[in-house]
Amino acid sequence: MNIEFSKISQFERGTLLELLKDAYSFDRRYEQNCLEDWQEFDHFFFDNLQLADQYGFMTTLHGKAIGFVSWDPRQMPRYAEIGHNCIATAHKGKGYSTMQLQEAVDRILRNKVGQIRVTTNDDLIPAQRMYERVGFVLQQKRHMGPGSVLKGEHWDYVYRV
Repeated sequence: MNIEFSKISQFERGTLLELLKDAYSFDRRYEQNCLEDWQEFDHFFFDNLQLADQYGFMTTLHGKAIGFVSWDPRQMPRYAEIGHNCIATAHKGKGYSTMQLQEAVDRILRNKVGQIRVTTNDDLIPAQRMYERVGFVLQQKRHMGPGSVLKGEHWDYVYRV
């Protein structure tokens, strides 16, 4: 396996957006609901590459970007919150997501945070299993807002140190 974790600054603007669109392509409602946020996120990270490289990384296979993860450090050292965490569709189910998440957890813990938080949706069962495998515990379930194209619940997980 030639999995490596690389700086986001080594990639072109739009890479994060394209990975998100691909990773959630199984249900077009995600893109309908999140496209604007994904575009803003991509622009923000590529406009602030120092932050991108400090609070996220790209996962590559044979030098090609197959996924990425990022986290919000604004509440550290109390906690960090994982934001985006995705793997391209062609590479799902091969353990890369778990390796990527474990690397993110290890990097976040180097900052001596009290806990790591992440939210996923009730229909993303593989994501739920991955978070639990790495040591996250379900903290609460809450209904999505009325304006959401997506229906169901958000599942909030926490990793306590």
